[in-house]
Amino acid sequence: MNVLLITLDQLRADMVEHPLVATPALDRLRARGVHFARHFSQAAPCSPGRASLYTGMYQANHRVVGNGTPLDHRHDNVALLARRAGMTPTLFGYTDQGIDPRVADGPDDERLEYYAGILPGFASGLFMPESQDPWLEWLAGLGHGRFPDYIAALAAEPDRPVAHSLSTFVTDAFLSWHATQEQPWFAHLSHLRPHPPYAAAGEYSTMYDPADVGDGLAPAPDGERHHLHDLTMGLDVCAAPDTEEGRRHMRAQYFGMVSEVDAQVGRVLDQLEELGQIDETLIILTSDHGEQLGDHGLKEKLGYFPESYAIACIISDPRHPAAHGTRVERFTENVDLLPTIAVSLDVEIPSQVDGRPLQPFLEGAVPEQWRTAAHWEWDWRAMVLGFLAPGWPVDRRLEQMNLAVLHDDEGAYVHFGDGSWLLFDLAADPTWRTTTQDPALVLRYAQAMLDWRQEHLDRTLTDLLLEPGRPGRWPDIASAPR
Repeated sequence: MNVLLITLDQLRADMVEHPLVATPALDRLRARGVHFARHFSQAAPCSPGRASLYTGMYQANHRVVGNGTPLDHRHDNVALLARRAGMTPTLFGYTDQGIDPRVADGPDDERLEYYAGILPGFASGLFMPESQDPWLEWLAGLGHGRFPDYIAALAAEPDRPVAHSLSTFVTDAFLSWHATQEQPWFAHLSHLRPHPPYAAAGEYSTMYDPADVGDGLAPAPDGERHHLHDLTMGLDVCAAPDTEEGRRHMRAQYFGMVSEVDAQVGRVLDQLEELGQIDETLIILTSDHGEQLGDHGLKEKLGYFPESYAIACIISDPRHPAAHGTRVERFTENVDLLPTIAVSLDVEIPSQVDGRPLQPFLEGAVPEQWRTAAHWEWDWRAMVLGFLAPGWPVDRRLEQMNLAVLHDDEGAYVHFGDGSWLLFDLAADPTWRTTTQDPALVLRYAQAMLDWRQEHLDRTLTDLLLEPGRPGRWPDIASAPR
């Protein structure tokens, strides 16, 4: 069985079945797979969200809290798991996981200067560093000149043909590699789009009329917002454009980026079919986090609103055709993907994993036990780390700059590290703009949040005993770091 893990950066859940946005490739994939319609990322921005995806762990356990936080080398991950299955997992794109300084080649190791490294275990088919230098060199060779940086190159995508887009470049590399591979193979196709700057490639930049795309969900009125919401709405990096024209332009370009990268997925599906491998390949398509897209007065990915965490997830497992075309309404999470891959490859699920395998849904069954809520976290200490870090351990303000969310069918409880909280009454208002102060309800949600924390305390060494017979679940001692 081949494995293809596709990530589309910042792909919101509602893009999969959006009445306006054309996604024929995602539709094809849904028809031959299972659509997890209430699927959530566990953290934002990119590095934290991807750490949960790659390790199967909540942020409370893997502790990657910002773009630049190293990934602890002790943690297992999806690439190492694939190698234990006898495969060579190969990356096309990026993983945004920084090296643990404790395993660096001394203080002069250049990998300590950037976070956009390759997840341990992956071979490089095409590694795209944050600079996107391979693409920029390719563009220069095509006669497009030398851009000062990748942001400028992405902003100019509307002025170039789709054949020269970043998404095309990465897809071309995967297709060339794939055509030469013997089965079974494992690949991670990691696309940057749809990602800011909000500028779709070629004809996709004019595919959607700003008049048709909506203006985004307005924020709650002044005086009814949490102070963190007010703070983020005042920052240029995460505040939505302040004019309706600007917001509609942003949304039209985002929709265009979604359709363009969908076309790249379609090219991949076409080649799998042409080579007779579509029925031999487990395909998982998801994202690292969502996108505010003007909702609640915000853009990008941050805070506690579901637009930043509700993401697309479609899994096509050709071994269970009876489940193809089904839609799952239960809460599922990105931490579920590593254990799902482990079961598919017949490899033991690592004890660190907080998620659960999705096989019952892929087989058309309903699990007897399943979560009744989704959870995610946001830690913003990286935004002020340079100012407050010297105060530790006396100054503990960094440890208060985080939040955790519990979202079920009736409400959403947000607990902040400084002790404040919000409880959104979703039964009364599903838009996350109406809160309740009901003490009994608040207590119930706060207790449920504590239950979740306690259930997912690290268990790597807790589920075994050092005594004759060695009861419990033991790690692979032979492969453990010394």
